[in-house]
Amino acid sequence: MNFPDYPFIPQRIEIRPGIAMSYLDEGPRDGEVVVMLHGNPSWSYYWRHLVLALRDKYRCIVPDHVGMGLSDKPGDADYRYTLQSRVEDLTRLLDTLDVRGPLTLAVHDWGGMIGFGWALGHEAQVRRLLITNTAAFPLPPAKPLPWQLKLGRDSKLGALMIRGFNAFAGGAAHQGVVRAMPADVRRAYLAPYDSWKHRISTLRFVQDIPLAEGDLAWALVNAAAKRLPAFADRPAFIGWGLRDFVFDQHFLDGFVRALPQSEVHAFEDAHHYVLEDKHEVLAPAMRRFLDTHPL
Repeated sequence: MNFPDYPFIPQRIEIRPGIAMSYLDEGPRDGEVVVMLHGNPSWSYYWRHLVLALRDKYRCIVPDHVGMGLSDKPGDADYRYTLQSRVEDLTRLLDTLDVRGPLTLAVHDWGGMIGFGWALGHEAQVRRLLITNTAAFPLPPAKPLPWQLKLGRDSKLGALMIRGFNAFAGGAAHQGVVRAMPADVRRAYLAPYDSWKHRISTLRFVQDIPLAEGDLAWALVNAAAKRLPAFADRPAFIGWGLRDFVFDQHFLDGFVRALPQSEVHAFEDAHHYVLEDKHEVLAPAMRRFLDTHPL
């Protein structure tokens, strides 16, 4: 399929027996590596403008998590949709690509928990950070879980809406931006999630949100939170949409406290998909940041 501003040829790797992961590997193989991790309910398409801004000099590795984007979408019998599985998949991908040296970690939404979960075992490799509307720690005490997520996480009705009507991906494509997506861009965001079967991961991600000890993802997210201040000695760039009702000011404050030397670009007129609302500003700013802080 042709997706606007996505002139890439995705590659595929068997990330687990019988399960293929789609990923982008753009730019010179000897360039400084930037690993870009998307969240839910997006896919590597979220990062397209940054890849285009960097690929002349930087090697951009951008996976579609299993069940998302152009990757395979196995059922529960064949794949365990947990945060730990995502971290394991990322480890296998980077090991297979022989990415063992210094890199930049770029994260959004669940990509933060996946990326910082991976970094628990690879801290020395992470030399720079690009952070957009995400988390690397549990829900802040002062932040209630939005009702939309609670409905999807804890109720059969919410599960039906997500898998039967694509409510989560569709809602995000409309409500996750301040500047309305052009129709063809919105279709690109939704294209991978065109059936009940293909929406399994959008639901499982919501159901995996860790709120308390005992939740499957809790231990990993809590460990990442404790380690996060260790990255304060590395260059960090934060691009944040302040209209995001999930990853809001509470989460931005959490990152600023842990990474006080960060270069922060926060926008009152941007939402969850901050690289949709502000890519004209953020992509070149991120490029300047990387150029200014070489590995």
